[in-house]
Amino acid sequence: MSLWLSLSSAILVVAYLLGSIPTGYIAVKLLKGIDIREVGSGSTGATNVLRTLGKGPGAFVLVVDCLKGILAIALVYWLFQYVESQNLNPPTVNSILWQPWIVTLAGLAAVLGHSKSIFLGFSGGKSVATSLGILLAMNWQVGLATAGVFAVVVAMWRIVSLSSICGAIAVSIFMVLLHQPLPYILFGVVAGLYVILRHRSNIQRLLAGTEPKIGQKVATEAEQTVNLAS
Repeated sequence: MSLWLSLSSAILVVAYLLGSIPTGYIAVKLLKGIDIREVGSGSTGATNVLRTLGKGPGAFVLVVDCLKGILAIALVYWLFQYVESQNLNPPTVNSILWQPWIVTLAGLAAVLGHSKSIFLGFSGGKSVATSLGILLAMNWQVGLATAGVFAVVVAMWRIVSLSSICGAIAVSIFMVLLHQPLPYILFGVVAGLYVILRHRSNIQRLLAGTEPKIGQKVATEAEQTVNLAS
């Protein structure tokens, strides 16, 4: 039992570290020599990279951040396959019942890692792309449906933050409609609320009518302070 718990704990730590890989920060630092946290929204995510470096780097960061989430969940599937193949599963542990819970915990660890990266002093992005990767690995139908909501909203209003918030709300609905296990539904609720919480400043700009659309720049917090004071 202790070995099984040790392996599970190690997977959760690895999932957090995977999520913590600051793809956007590294890309902007290498290509432009600046700290992306001091540019635009201050986020290390793909949207801010898009504004800073353009479509190519933005798409690259989006894909890599998504893959971080996929890999975090794939590691859990590998863990359970390994435990069963080596007959390490304790008699008191039912893999069918436990796997969704470990998958959920690993997903939440990766989401937390992306937004609170240990490599960036616990700062980071808003966990949208990483969450999408996790959803695709959990259940590809839920992942694609959520991506579809994002795509429709961004096509209609061209506001990435609004699309992300709508996708975060839709996740739990799709989890229920597609009859996913309780742990996955809880992931949808918790991760969705967390993503929305990470968009607090965007929500304020949306309400004020100042949230930039795709192709527009967002002012840094310092610039916003100067504008308000002037």
